[in-house]
Amino acid sequence: MEVIDVKCLWRTADAVCFDVDSTVCQDEGLDELASFCGVGEEVAQWTKKAMGGGVSFREALRSRLNIINPSKDTLNSFIKSHDPALSPRFKELVDVLKKENKDIYLVSGGFRSIIEPVAKILNISTDHIFANRLLFDDQGKYIGFDENEATSESGGKKRVVELLIKKYNYKNVIMVGDGATDMEASPPASAFIGYGGNVVRENVKNNAKWFITDFQELITELDNKIS
Repeated sequence: MEVIDVKCLWRTADAVCFDVDSTVCQDEGLDELASFCGVGEEVAQWTKKAMGGGVSFREALRSRLNIINPSKDTLNSFIKSHDPALSPRFKELVDVLKKENKDIYLVSGGFRSIIEPVAKILNISTDHIFANRLLFDDQGKYIGFDENEATSESGGKKRVVELLIKKYNYKNVIMVGDGATDMEASPPASAFIGYGGNVVRENVKNNAKWFITDFQELITELDNKIS
């Protein structure tokens, strides 16, 4: 598959799945929560390990959350004080996709409670979010995360795309993201588009057939179709 083929698939997609951290948003939600809790540097090291493939995604997720150990109250305070930082021109891209009646999904290894405010800004239904769930006891103490969520382990985004294709009979699903977990979702996604507008991951840059650094490139390609 060449870049021209990916662009054709992009223009004719019936559904698009976007990673959230460092793609839809400029930052990594879990790293921001860690900084809020005063353990940012320690958690960032685990994030780098996870992105580099040195440990399993679930192991890295569990280890980072054990370091952060966020209470329900702390999480709510973070969400209230942390306005989503959308990547440049992403909102415009979503508006164009909606005009073309393409279904939009947010598929993330991050956490639903942090992503829901993002979806609200973008006017994306919460049932189009596939992400992880933090678990708390009756006193609001952190006790883990829901390991039944597909995105809580490696290969989760691939399983989400498979589920969407099976459930809605999509013919052409595109995955857009900055990381290796996004890239491995194609196949079953018809194509993967790498995004490096916030951080460039060399593995993704070198292996994505179409690698972009500005969402305007995707908007322009859709505009070309319209014109």
